[in-house]
Amino acid sequence: MIIIMKPDASEEAVGKVRHLIESNGLQAHLSRGTEVTIVGVVGDKTKLEVVNMELLEGVDKIVAVTETYKLVNKKFHPEDTVITIGNTKIGPGHLTIMAGPCAIENHDMVIETAFAVKKAGARFLRGGAYKPRTSPYAFQGLEEEGLKFMKEAREATGLNIVCEITSLRALETAVKYVDMIQIGARNMQNFELLKEAGKAGIPVLLKRGLSATIDEWLNAAEYIASEGNPNIVLCERGIRTYETATRNTLDISAVPVIRAKSHLPIIIDPSHATGVRAYIEPISKAAIAVGADGLIVEVHPCPSSALSDGPQSLTFEQFDNLIEELKPYARLAGRVLHE
Repeated sequence: MIIIMKPDASEEAVGKVRHLIESNGLQAHLSRGTEVTIVGVVGDKTKLEVVNMELLEGVDKIVAVTETYKLVNKKFHPEDTVITIGNTKIGPGHLTIMAGPCAIENHDMVIETAFAVKKAGARFLRGGAYKPRTSPYAFQGLEEEGLKFMKEAREATGLNIVCEITSLRALETAVKYVDMIQIGARNMQNFELLKEAGKAGIPVLLKRGLSATIDEWLNAAEYIASEGNPNIVLCERGIRTYETATRNTLDISAVPVIRAKSHLPIIIDPSHATGVRAYIEPISKAAIAVGADGLIVEVHPCPSSALSDGPQSLTFEQFDNLIEELKPYARLAGRVLHE
């Protein structure tokens, strides 16, 4: 449930409500808006049935929350969240570009790519040091060595870095190097990993699972938030359907649905959604038009020789052109494209 306080409710009245909730063994989640304060109740609300909360000083009304996710629910937090990482903001009003290779292959390739995407307008260098692959014989990533290369690229360019983690061991290593961790589609419902990501406190980019519903996706985010980490960015990267023309089927409607259900930022991955570089530009434009807060795009100095996802990777020139093409769309959508 959520308790909506009256606009003129005093700090003392809010404090009494919060104390009552916590004294009954529940968690009180405070959300202060410009006009109203909301107190969200997390836990077994039947413990409060003996108390008529609506009679408490300063309380306007009680609203039931039927969804199983609470902390990431827009009812708990009506104002959209903007997450700050370094000198970059992710959320409404901003269009944040993350770009880089699917897999970190070697030192020079990472440094070269970092300078190229930074020049074009990216604010994050993305790159895979841990690669969950369908085949056990495919390239699995450079692991910590790759993370060291990314850290060096950050020091050279000022870019924030984001990297996927696939296990608790990878998480424990990655937090020493990166600004944001990514939990990929295959691990979206790895609940133990989600909880550990929450405890780590570092911002999380949470990709939607291949066959996950939006409610399942938001419940995955709730696992992270429930461990004390509110800095979560959702990433729609396409879902598995019967269609074979593209690698996955981008659920573009997920953006407005998330906007209605959650306060968390949401970005689009046009590379994994399509699997075809020729489709990345139109999908990116559609993502901006529908209200996405950013894009995560695969870029490689020589896609034809990439060890992973070459067909969906852009060259440096193609990425430059993409950013130029997106600028008028960003302006129309009222988004600041960081440059």
